[in-house]
Amino acid sequence: MAPEMIAFQTSDNVTIRGWFFKPSEPISTSSPCLVMCHGFSALKEMDLDVFAEYFTSRLPISCLVFDHRGFGDSDTKEGQPRHEIIPAQQTNDTSDAITYAQSRPDVQADKVGLWGTSYSGGHALWVGAIDKRVKVVLSQVPCVDGYSNFQRLIRPDFVANLNQLFQNDRLDRADGKPPAMLPVIDADPHCPSALPTQDSYEFFSGWAKKSNWQNQVTLRSVEALREYYPSAHIHRISPAPLLMTVAVNDVLSPTDLSLDAFCRALEPKSLHILPGGHFDAYSGPNFERNAGRQADFLKHHLI
Repeated sequence: MAPEMIAFQTSDNVTIRGWFFKPSEPISTSSPCLVMCHGFSALKEMDLDVFAEYFTSRLPISCLVFDHRGFGDSDTKEGQPRHEIIPAQQTNDTSDAITYAQSRPDVQADKVGLWGTSYSGGHALWVGAIDKRVKVVLSQVPCVDGYSNFQRLIRPDFVANLNQLFQNDRLDRADGKPPAMLPVIDADPHCPSALPTQDSYEFFSGWAKKSNWQNQVTLRSVEALREYYPSAHIHRISPAPLLMTVAVNDVLSPTDLSLDAFCRALEPKSLHILPGGHFDAYSGPNFERNAGRQADFLKHHLI
């Protein structure tokens, strides 16, 4: 069944657009809903529909999938740049997506779950801890500690120059100049990019050929990564159940950081460790193992 095209307003009047997937088997009453969002610069078309279709074809559940502000089909605030990733804005918008889901007559308002992956895997931890409307949290290959992630991703000899660029960008913006931009990926690892890993290059360059994804973010997006600590409140997700999915060879959202964060979460919690790297959670032989475990978790904790 084709998803419904939806739009909703954020608390600061930005239009967010996405898809609403209904259960494959029609039900006469409202159903639980899983709110889903993608990672750093990624669009809803980049496999989120595959997950949503998997869940709605196997469970009496609906899925709300949306593009972050400034990306894909969603608007950005007037006077603000597109392709800017400010975690506080994205987490607020995620809570607004929950509000939209609760407002629908076909959604069981007291059974809304949250699913996030990569950067939004961190958002799921943050929102799941502070927004107590969230009844279950599924966090897939999450960013859990932006400062440590930044230190792992950026070569030490690049940091001083990047700090200078951050300062220049702030001064330029204050002077009314447009924001500095940075590629998300670059084939040359010696060139500055937001996600300088080989698997990031392969994943995003593949999607660039078959989607509207654009290879740019504002420089401030990278500075904002360094200040973001999405697992700070992970122990406050409880008593909502948490499922964290971690890739054993993840170099983009380092495995050890995720495992350390998981240890700080309180029960009830479940850990699913997948073989491979960061992007192996989305497709290929890992998909059925990954999505199947998530569907089972939803069946037991949200349905």
